Amino acid sequence: MKVEIWSDVMCPFCYIGKRRFEDALQQFEGKDKVEIEWKSFQLNPQMKTDPSVNISQYLADIKGWTLEYAQQMNAQVTQMAAEVGLAYDFDRAVVANSLKAHRFSHFAKSKGLGDAAEEALFKAYFTLGKNTDDTDILADLGEEIGLDRDEIIAVLNSDDYTDDVKHDIAEAEYLGIRGVPFFVMNGKYAVSGAQVVPVFTETLEKAYGEWNDEQAKPKFDVIDGPVCGPDGDC
Repeated sequence: MKVEIWSDVMCPFCYIGKRRFEDALQQFEGKDKVEIEWKSFQLNPQMKTDPSVNISQYLADIKGWTLEYAQQMNAQVTQMAAEVGLAYDFDRAVVANSLKAHRFSHFAKSKGLGDAAEEALFKAYFTLGKNTDDTDILADLGEEIGLDRDEIIAVLNSDDYTDDVKHDIAEAEYLGIRGVPFFVMNGKYAVSGAQVVPVFTETLEKAYGEWNDEQAKPKFDVIDGPVCGPDGDC
């Protein structure tokens, strides 16, 4: 059964949602039959990468908040992340456009390493304070998960996978997705946001139950007519 997850590397709730979903999946009886596919979503496509800007100040400026309020909001999210074992460090977070990171993720997905790439990107952004719009840093991350460094650099120095990112974003718009994380299970059931583990568990069980039933059914509704069979009868 396929689970599609729309996310953005700069979204703090996406990393938290990833952990909570993983916790639910780990406890799920049918976990070995679940395929996860990460999808791109850009919260701010016009964002200009600027490592010199503090992320709290950036949020204050674009949202019209005071710096103190932005810092308070980030502190609350940091505490929420800690509850699922994640160490956020917003003081180190780099203001970075996420298009290149999404292209990197699609390249990794083409090599069967999509989930590993997402984990590396989230950790780089929220914990390590890495610039996820920097080609060399993305090449470092790729090497760590088993990708070829030269291939990564060649991809990121081209326009490869840009259309894939745009396709994911267009699909999200078509589906009415307005925020991330957004989880779609078996193309039928959706969970929006970093929900608590029981919500993921319940939705997984419902979606998987239907998917499992579908596997046992004939693939077609057949209209019978005259045929020839392998035994020679016509």
